[in-house]
Amino acid sequence: MQFSELRNLLATAAAVVLIAHASIVDAAGRAPARGMNGIVASSSAHASEVGVQVLRDGGNAVDAAIATAFAMAVTWPTAGNIGGGGFLVYHGADGTTTTFDFREKAPLAASEDMYLDENGEIQDNINHDSILAVGVPGTVAGLELAHQRLGTKPWRDLVAPAVKLAREGIPISWQLHDSFKGRKSRWDRYPSSAKVFLKRDGSFYQPGDIWKQPDLAKTLKRIEREGADGFYKGRTATLIADHMAANGGLITLEDLAKYEAVERAPITGNYRGYEIVSMPPPSSGGVTMVEMLNILEGFDLAGMGHNSAQYLHILTEAMRRAYADRANYLGDPDFNEDMPIERLTSKEHAADLRGSISLTSASASDPALFAQAYESNETTHFSVVDKDGNMVSLTYTLEWGYGSHIVVEGAGFLLNNEMGDFNAQPGITDERGRIGTAANRIRPEKRMLSSMTPTIVAKDGVPLFATGSPGGKTIINTSMQTVLNVIDHGMNIAEAIEAPRIHHQWLPDMTVFERSGISPDTRKLYESFGHTIREVRGIGSAMGVYRDPETGILYGGADSRAEDGGAVAY
Repeated sequence: MQFSELRNLLATAAAVVLIAHASIVDAAGRAPARGMNGIVASSSAHASEVGVQVLRDGGNAVDAAIATAFAMAVTWPTAGNIGGGGFLVYHGADGTTTTFDFREKAPLAASEDMYLDENGEIQDNINHDSILAVGVPGTVAGLELAHQRLGTKPWRDLVAPAVKLAREGIPISWQLHDSFKGRKSRWDRYPSSAKVFLKRDGSFYQPGDIWKQPDLAKTLKRIEREGADGFYKGRTATLIADHMAANGGLITLEDLAKYEAVERAPITGNYRGYEIVSMPPPSSGGVTMVEMLNILEGFDLAGMGHNSAQYLHILTEAMRRAYADRANYLGDPDFNEDMPIERLTSKEHAADLRGSISLTSASASDPALFAQAYESNETTHFSVVDKDGNMVSLTYTLEWGYGSHIVVEGAGFLLNNEMGDFNAQPGITDERGRIGTAANRIRPEKRMLSSMTPTIVAKDGVPLFATGSPGGKTIINTSMQTVLNVIDHGMNIAEAIEAPRIHHQWLPDMTVFERSGISPDTRKLYESFGHTIREVRGIGSAMGVYRDPETGILYGGADSRAEDGGAVAY
């Protein structure tokens, strides 16, 4: 046997062993992973292992989250990133709560009508599919801020594992193989991307091949040595700015130098005696979830039965009303000082909305009012709990799968296409789901509205479980249904994550069902209320951790909808 053949055989074997191991620890199905000292549940079993190793080495939940996030920038390129942004929610065992906002910002040269032609129409989808769609990345700044506030391990120790993964390579899974192959036309469009995602001869990486990312390793090494300055200044910043200038982009060295992550007070609520701690604007997730839970608290959901037609009808009507408020009122708090957050999350507002719900018929969604902005499904979420019971819920994204599909020449990482989350056509709202309300219009240095909903649920001031999901516009509803499954239906964290889900977002006026999730009889009865259904293969991909307050046993669930996911416990 030739050496090259032996190397390939060993690589394939390593991939098989990894996948087999992940299936043991990832709680695919309905049995949660269990441990006493820590759990990381993410869409990448590789990254979960990195996070758990940090816990083994004495790090806390924030340390593990930082290491996991950097590892996912290597192992989960569809959404793990240093070229995007997101949100982190923290709840300490001592009752401390806080959040970190590292959502991307519009470049200084951005303008309200930058994507419109002379007829006021968006030109060739350039707000999603061009270098003009790239917002100023926030991930590295956000992770550094969280580390400065709450981390305990040296920064270098948290970034070093990602450097090693990028330099030495990871075995290509079937999921990565299929995903890379499905985007061949994108890689061909951008030579800097083709160098990363295709072999030198232009062929695809095969399952078991070792995929190395040397330019990304160098970028991560600069971040390891210099912190956020290794990204927003110096060599990496110059590579970003030069790539932008050479290809018609807007981001400059000034944009990068001015970017700052922000620590914000969380959105909080109370549902049946449980405390809800979630992300504030520019995430719409926390406000919208608390509003929906407040509406639903007035119904006997457990008595209706999980996913009965009556139950799904009530959920739909709560979703419809909260998503309408989301579209009308929420945006970047630094540009919208008059957002009525207190009213939207109040029990009184929920009671008013609850009173407008019929138990027997669907409401109408009026496009003359407001609708829901488009967001991609390709976000990623992970949850962490450490031995002391501290919890982190973190969601971050590039927007589309692989973001803009543009890799920075010489830097090895993908850029986001988050500018598409702004309302690109001011004043235009229709039944297709376009919205033009003022709160989320483009402004220089403004953060675009998001549906990301990292959430932690506590009882008597002690964190109980953390959850969240990718899924763009479906994220809030996925996270909310996971919460309901635990509190109202008594499911363990893995059962709560695996259970079939639905989604309604005000406009377009239809309910999305998972294809094999709801019985035909239930569907028929649900439709008799006046609802319209569209089927999809899956909704979201939740990741959660749970701590039993009596025994201290930790449980983790990684959604089987994420093929390479894993909940790793020790």
